[in-house]
Amino acid sequence: QVELVESGGGLVQAGGSLRLSCAASGSIFSGNVVGWYRQAPGKQREWVATITGTGMTYYVDSVKGRFTFSRDNAKNTVYLQMNSLKPEDTAVYYCNKIPKLPYWGQGTQVTVSS
Repeated sequence: QVELVESGGGLVQAGGSLRLSCAASGSIFSGNVVGWYRQAPGKQREWVATITGTGMTYYVDSVKGRFTFSRDNAKNTVYLQMNSLKPEDTAVYYCNKIPKLPYWGQGTQVTVSS
C-alpha cells in the first residue's frame, strides 16, 4: 500500500513558523486532490486545507492568511507552510489524498506554546 509520511512538526512559540511536509511512497498525489488534516488532544480530526491537481487551494477559516499549501508533483510531496502560529494550532497534522485513502500516516506533532 502507499505510505504517507508526514514530517516537519515541532515545538514553536506563538507567532512562529513551521513547514510541514508529506511524502507519498508512490505517485498517489500526482494530479490528485490532497488535504491536510489535524487532530488536537481530545478532539476529532478536522480538515485544514486542500490543494487541487491544478494548485488551487482552500483553507478552513481559522488558518486563512496564515497557512499556505503547496505541492511538488515530481517529488510526490506536499507542504504546509504555517506562519503566525497560535496555541490553538497545536495538534497532530496528517495528509491524505481526497477521496481519502482508508488509512493514515503517523502524522507530525505541532505544539505551539503561548
